[in-house]
Parts: sequence; structure tokens; C-alpha cells
Amino acid sequence: MSDIVAKYQSVPTTCISDTMQGLHNMDSSIKPLKEEYHLAGRAFTVKMPVGDNLAVLKAIREAQPGDVLVIDAKGDTYRAIAGDFIVGLAKTLGIQGIVVDGVIRDIVGIKQLDFPVFCKGTTVAASGKAGWGELNVPISCGGASVQPGDIIVGDADGVVVIPQAQEEEILQQALDKLAKDQEREASVSGNPESVRAYLDKFIGAAKA
Repeated sequence: MSDIVAKYQSVPTTCISDTMQGLHNMDSSIKPLKEEYHLAGRAFTVKMPVGDNLAVLKAIREAQPGDVLVIDAKGDTYRAIAGDFIVGLAKTLGIQGIVVDGVIRDIVGIKQLDFPVFCKGTTVAASGKAGWGELNVPISCGGASVQPGDIIVGDADGVVVIPQAQEEEILQQALDKLAKDQEREASVSGNPESVRAYLDKFIGAAKA
């Protein structure tokens, strides 16, 4: 994992989203299977047709350790892009996590792997393997544009995409935002008068 990706591990998606004016978030239906998952890595993109996951297997074979598989499954919720066996293969080869605009299956087994999967839910139906699909091409996942190599960050609140060309600038701004949020929390925590003063400042500004 590169230094900059490691630094993103400690930043909440909310701070990153605020820094980017909310313009690079995936749809709110894409959530982690466990709330405690926090994912950061570079996108290895997969464009797969509905119900055909051979491209996912190829991606697991070709991706580098630390990559995040970001899969455009067209939002399909009928057929799973993978089950616990395939997800286990990805974990064994060092993939950082999976983000998919679609669903998985074998949810109990996948949770036992303790491997970050962000998806729209679960189903019982498997995909076929006809062989269509593309790897490492620009995709749309959950309504967000994703380029190969973009940094993907996910946590309990959702998933954000950091364009590779802006990753240094966005990181610094997000860290500054996090520090300000922590300072604000400390300044009012447990103090009713400080809370009232904080609220009055914004209410007054809104009336002006």
C-alpha cells in the first residue's frame, strides 16, 4: 500500500466527500457488509455484463495486492457477482476489497472471511461465465465515474472516489477538515452554553 493510500485509511468518507462538494460519491445503497470496514486502495475496474462474472475472475488474477476491485454490474440485484469462494480467492491474492454496483451471495461465509465487501445486498442466484466484460477501463459504479488507479475509500457511511489527478490536494483538504471537525467537537462537547453559542452563530448568519 502506498503512503498516500495508507493516509486515506484514517480519513472518514464524510470529510472526503465534503472536500469534493459531494460530487464523487457512490449511490447510498452501496454499503459495507460490516459497519466496521474501512477500505482504501487503488481502483482495478471491472465492467461486466449482467449475470456474467468471468471478468471478475480475470480481475482477481490480474489485479495487484492492495488494489480494490470496483465492479460495474449495472446495478443488477438478481444475480450475484461472487460468493464466498470467489471472494476468498481475492483475499488470498491480497486484494484490498471489493466494491460493486450489484449484489453478492453466501453472505454468512463472506462475513466470516472478514474481507471488505461493499455492495447493494445479497441474492441466491449465481452468475454465468460466458466470457464477456472489460478490465481496467473507465466505468460508472453507483453513479460515480471511476478511472483505473483512482483511490477508493469506503466506510460505514458509503464509498467515495478520489480522482487520481487530485489525490494529494484532496487528502490535505480532507485532513484539514477532519482536524477542524475534531476541534469543533472538543470545543462544545458536554457544554450547554457552548452548544447554544454555536447554534446561535449559525442561526444568526442564516437570518442575515
